[in-house]
Amino acid sequence: MAGNSQSEFKGVEEALKAIEGPEHEEVYRVLYGRKHPEIAISDDAKKLAESGNFELKGYSVSASPEQLRTPRIVRIAAIQNQIVQPTTAPVAEQRDALHKRYAICVLHPRKTPMDGIRRVCLQRTNDQISYSKKYGIVIISPILERDEEKDDVIWNTAVVIGTNGQVVGRSRKNHIPRVGDFNESTYYMESQLGHPVFETEFGRIAINICYGRHHPMNWQMYALNGAEIIFNPSATVGALSEPLWGIEARNAAIANHCFTVAVNRVGTEQFPHEFTSGNGKPAHKDFGHFYGSSYVAAPDGSRTPSLSRTQDGVLIAEVDLNLCRQTKDSWGFRMTNRLELYAKSFTAASDPEYRPDVRKAF
Repeated sequence: MAGNSQSEFKGVEEALKAIEGPEHEEVYRVLYGRKHPEIAISDDAKKLAESGNFELKGYSVSASPEQLRTPRIVRIAAIQNQIVQPTTAPVAEQRDALHKRYAICVLHPRKTPMDGIRRVCLQRTNDQISYSKKYGIVIISPILERDEEKDDVIWNTAVVIGTNGQVVGRSRKNHIPRVGDFNESTYYMESQLGHPVFETEFGRIAINICYGRHHPMNWQMYALNGAEIIFNPSATVGALSEPLWGIEARNAAIANHCFTVAVNRVGTEQFPHEFTSGNGKPAHKDFGHFYGSSYVAAPDGSRTPSLSRTQDGVLIAEVDLNLCRQTKDSWGFRMTNRLELYAKSFTAASDPEYRPDVRKAF
């Protein structure tokens, strides 16, 4: 089960509160870019969050007014949570407990904090998807997929559920980690689906699953295929990746003129037996602390504050998708990216006989 998170550092935003006045504003600007105003959240939703013991934050990410296009406003929700049952509980019990937890966080029939939400992304956990039709939302639900048509191959998959309650499609994990305790190559296969983008009534979306965020070209291909929002559902721990967390999805948003949504798990999960990963570290009973800190990054380099490192939470972002084209026109990264140059270079580098082009100066 999830361990006690109270001893953990709660997050950068909490630490920033120690800085006051104009200095705080300048530090915030340097770290996060322009400041996004908070969304008004109803008292009922606040009470629901308090009674359900989850954090609730909301921010508005605007674009400049245009003469020929109306604003394309979409609300996104990112949900982070701890496991509910112990790791030793039967799988069905763990799954059902998570379904109930999500129902409290998102789908309460009268006091939902998700009013106006059009896309919901969960961190890497199986989820109940029947609510998409009832509430008119698109749900991104990460699952373990067993492909019975291909010799029971197991994939790390995210399913996209449309507003009609039907499966729009699926995206599989392109890059499988072999690092620390995350030796997923012993059970997951690498995707052969490429970089699918899903056209929804609220815009074009893609899913870069977990470890794929470490590969800039992975983000780039989703963007080249037209994604306006790229979600990154993850389960990663502090000792392994936390210094990278606030950089990678934000950098991808900047480089590819799109919105990115980084969603991570919370808590420290204990197992009954010690295990090692052949990396020289002592045997242990947990992966480390899943540090949450979910956030949304915008094409102009700005980002929302994170959710907590230690608590379940729902992050709402009301974004104007017009910002994608506006930033593209302003910075011109897409126009200057020289794909033909890199296509030739990557083709050469993929040859096993390739030798780096290093020119000696002595």
